[in-house]
Amino acid sequence: MTAKAPPAAPHTADNTDLFGGIALGVAAAAALVVANSPLGPQYQALLHTAGEVRIGSIGLSKTLEHWINDGLMAVFFLLVGLEIKREAIEGALASPKKAALPVIAAFGGFVTPAAIFAVVNWGDAQALRGWAIPAATDIAFALGVCAMLGRKVPASLKTFLLALAIIDDLMAIIVIAIFYTADLSVLALALGGLGVAALVVLNLLDVRRPAFYLIAGLFTWVCVLKSGVHATLAGVAVGLAMPLAPRDGHSLLEDTEHALRPWVIFAIVPIFAFANAGVSLHGLTLSKLAEPITLGIIAGLFIGKQVGVFVASMLAIRLGLAAMPEGTTTTKLYAMAILTGIGFTMSLFIGTLAFDDEAILKQVRLGVLVASLLSGIVAALTFSAIERSRGTSSS
Repeated sequence: MTAKAPPAAPHTADNTDLFGGIALGVAAAAALVVANSPLGPQYQALLHTAGEVRIGSIGLSKTLEHWINDGLMAVFFLLVGLEIKREAIEGALASPKKAALPVIAAFGGFVTPAAIFAVVNWGDAQALRGWAIPAATDIAFALGVCAMLGRKVPASLKTFLLALAIIDDLMAIIVIAIFYTADLSVLALALGGLGVAALVVLNLLDVRRPAFYLIAGLFTWVCVLKSGVHATLAGVAVGLAMPLAPRDGHSLLEDTEHALRPWVIFAIVPIFAFANAGVSLHGLTLSKLAEPITLGIIAGLFIGKQVGVFVASMLAIRLGLAAMPEGTTTTKLYAMAILTGIGFTMSLFIGTLAFDDEAILKQVRLGVLVASLLSGIVAALTFSAIERSRGTSSS
């Protein structure tokens, strides 16, 4: 029997998080530079270039931007599905005691930003479609900041952040399925249901060949794409279907997760960022930041996230529903709550589902970029200040 590979060492995981955050940041910065350079028109033309995949009379034709958002991001959501299942069965969400704090904190951090956005945009039915944009945390950027801060962030808080972000993603998936669905095609949806059923059967039969899940997943993705439900949800279904229990020393789910993670962190998410973060800063003034959609996103992510996560966490701890993460303090928990305001990837993704008007999407991108930058900088400064005050008091 082949021995199961040992888990990655903590410093290896930290390096991956750090370099992944850097790759994402570089891609976002590159998009901003290109969009605001003489190459801006070519950048937009590239994203709107059509590409077609055809087999006989069956074909899919989409712009490059849509291939990235509907196709590559399905792989991102596949990884999310794998993470959700692993954490729910044997990780940070495996028991009510472990899951209580991140679940309650995630709920507070999801509802509060959405409510703030709704208040700022109340009365504008079109703008209210974006209520979920400030609700989700970007795990790649957030963990990248944690890795950069090193020992200033306790390991228990990193685990808390990971679990919270996974719950965030799960709630975002539910929101996408319910609220960001176009006109439904009953036939395509029924065929997609057959694809999901095939995935369930593969799991029940304990099939261990990835090719079978790939074939069923591709079929499901095409059907869901045609149905009006967002196609990335097919990726989640594939992730949840893969068996976690090891056989012959290997877990299909963990093997797939380890194989996909570098591609998602260093290729798919940066490509998505490059395609979606290119907002023109020409004529940017403070009044642009005060436009309701932009302001609602900034207030929701930067203020709503930290307030929702921290207040919900402290209520859970004070009421005895959950325990404070080991080795941390209230002030460090608050600093981590600020960090959850980095909402880059999922926020931009939901923005593309909520709006198709380019002028509104510019407001969305601007709001997400400003709020995420603010959250990352203020969280890092807060952690550093806590560490300095600790060093002063102990000297």
